[in-house]
Amino acid sequence: MQPPKYPSLAEFYQGRTLFITGATGFMGKILLEKLLRSCPEVECIYLLMRAKRGQQPRSRLDTLLSNPIFDEVRKMRPEAFSKLRVVAGDVSEDGLGLKDPDLRAEVLASVSVFFHCAACVRFDMTLKYALTFNTKGTKRVLEFCSQIEKLESLVYVSTSYCHCDRDVLGEEPYEAPFEPEKLFQCIDWLQDDLVQLITPKLIGNLPNTYAFSKSLCEKLVTDASKVMPVAIARPSIVTAALNEPIPGYVDNLNGPTGLLLGAGKGVLRSMHCKPAYKADLIPVDLACNGLIVIAWHLANARPEHGPLVVNLTTTERNAVSWGEIIEFGRKNIYKYPFSGGVWWPDGSIKNSKLAHDLCVIFFHTIPAYMIDCLAVLCRQKPFMVNIQKRLQGGLDLLQYYTTKEWNFTNKKIVEISEQLTQDERECFNTDVKSIQWETYVRDMLLGIRKFILKDDNSTLPAARRHMNRLYWLDRGFRVFVLLMFFWMLISSFGLFNFAQEESFASTTCEAPSEPLGVCESAV
Repeated sequence: MQPPKYPSLAEFYQGRTLFITGATGFMGKILLEKLLRSCPEVECIYLLMRAKRGQQPRSRLDTLLSNPIFDEVRKMRPEAFSKLRVVAGDVSEDGLGLKDPDLRAEVLASVSVFFHCAACVRFDMTLKYALTFNTKGTKRVLEFCSQIEKLESLVYVSTSYCHCDRDVLGEEPYEAPFEPEKLFQCIDWLQDDLVQLITPKLIGNLPNTYAFSKSLCEKLVTDASKVMPVAIARPSIVTAALNEPIPGYVDNLNGPTGLLLGAGKGVLRSMHCKPAYKADLIPVDLACNGLIVIAWHLANARPEHGPLVVNLTTTERNAVSWGEIIEFGRKNIYKYPFSGGVWWPDGSIKNSKLAHDLCVIFFHTIPAYMIDCLAVLCRQKPFMVNIQKRLQGGLDLLQYYTTKEWNFTNKKIVEISEQLTQDERECFNTDVKSIQWETYVRDMLLGIRKFILKDDNSTLPAARRHMNRLYWLDRGFRVFVLLMFFWMLISSFGLFNFAQEESFASTTCEAPSEPLGVCESAV
């Protein structure tokens, strides 16, 4: 059976007006760059932005566009930036916070494709905040989109980890643990301390408030599918770019990125992980290409029953284990070390939680306090304990995902991509089989050096020399510890023999069967 013939991607996006929430986030900015570079005939792209940290929306856009990921667009199509229009607003406000009635009417009359990427992705946020920003924010987006006159595609970015109780996550909507509207009423009525108290009971088997809020969002989107064309895109752990706009590009320390940075600096010495379990990582450019393709397919296919649900995952078609990821990282960090390493990066993963906890005490906590003591003695500000606490907090959150086996199906994105032309499949690559994991991990490390640590390649020779010093320091320290162990062992053995001799002499002198004179004459 031949797949239905749809207009090409270029034809579909030609002359269209798009709307993006979360354009300053990791996925949002990569999505925006790809649309500007590869869909040049787009008419206009509205970007919903709020004022943040004293920066107004227009200023935030200028900061965003100064990012090096837009250099290629600046060189190839500088006129593309004129297609961007900032909309001052906020998903946490009614009507998305659009105050200008004329602008609101303009948006509602012209937009036909809507990407909802805005979300707070912190795993440790309070339940009330997660529901306010993520779930209620999605509700407000759906209410806004229900008024758009020419809406053909609304793509909601969820996560493949919002239904963690499933042995296999299929590409279908699932029931939410609660009815969102009823939960909103309950949370709004309760005081914050009471909400914190009942949070573990509410989220149940889900690992954190982020996953819980996303599962409720999916329920809202599924209900909205009765009145508008919607799709749910479920990426797994979104990591650095595979190829575009820059191989290895990353702008955050979430998930494996923070793990590689901590291990590469020598700060992370142990991790609780099942090395044989699959690590489902999706490069951000493949995920964003998926969003663009899903919007195209949704507008053309127009599914009649429920939302279009697409998992953007890797394990089914190109699996890699956590053990392999760690080993690839170890192999490449010696070639491309980070500047300012604290110790030789030679940590390990532990199957046993007890073994890991003991290692944390001896190789994380105690050394952190020792380094801070040295810093105080040298009249420097202590820093390592705080770093270690933050690192451990992130590890505790990540270890839920590294100690469970995950199984996701992802047949739909393959089927959708097969309907594209060969050139379009190459331009909007969604094929996870194109990932060469060792090369990809190397590019991730180089991306961390360049975009997180701001180390350019000119610092590599000095970093390698420093790494070499750390190696010999580590070996010297191990020899010292070994000698100390043998010294203590020998000393303990000597003390044991001395104690035995003393005990024997004492027993001989104090024998009750002998008269006192015998003992005295013996002396």
